Amino acid sequence: MLLAAAAPAVPPSAAILGTWHNPKNSVAVRTGRCGDKVCGWVIRASDKAKSDVADKGYPPLIGTALLRDYKADGKRRWSGQIYVPDMGRAFGSSVTMVDGDTLNVRGCLIGGFICKSQIWRRD
Repeated sequence: MLLAAAAPAVPPSAAILGTWHNPKNSVAVRTGRCGDKVCGWVIRASDKAKSDVADKGYPPLIGTALLRDYKADGKRRWSGQIYVPDMGRAFGSSVTMVDGDTLNVRGCLIGGFICKSQIWRRD
C-alpha cells in the first residue's frame, strides 16, 4: 500500500500519448509532449494525402504538427488547435478519449458554429 502511494501520478496527457491513425488510415500522427502541452506530428501518410497537400503548394506533410498546444480540459478531454494541411490553416479543436484506443478529434470553424469530428484509432 505504501509503494502505491509513493508512485508518481500519471499526468492526464499520458493517456493520449502514442501513435494514432485517421479513419481512412491515410495519415498516422504521433502525439507527444510540447512543453507542458501535447502536440501531434504526422509520421506516415499515403501517397494521395501527401500529393493533395503538395498540389496546393503547402509544405511536406511528414513532420507537420497537426495537433498543436493541447491542454487538459477535463479528465479525458484536451483543447488546442488542429492544423488542416490541405487548407493551410489551424482551427479550434478538442480531443476526447473514448476509450484506451479511440480518440474523437473535433475541429470547428467560425467560433464553433461549423464542426467536424473524426474517430482516430491507436496504432
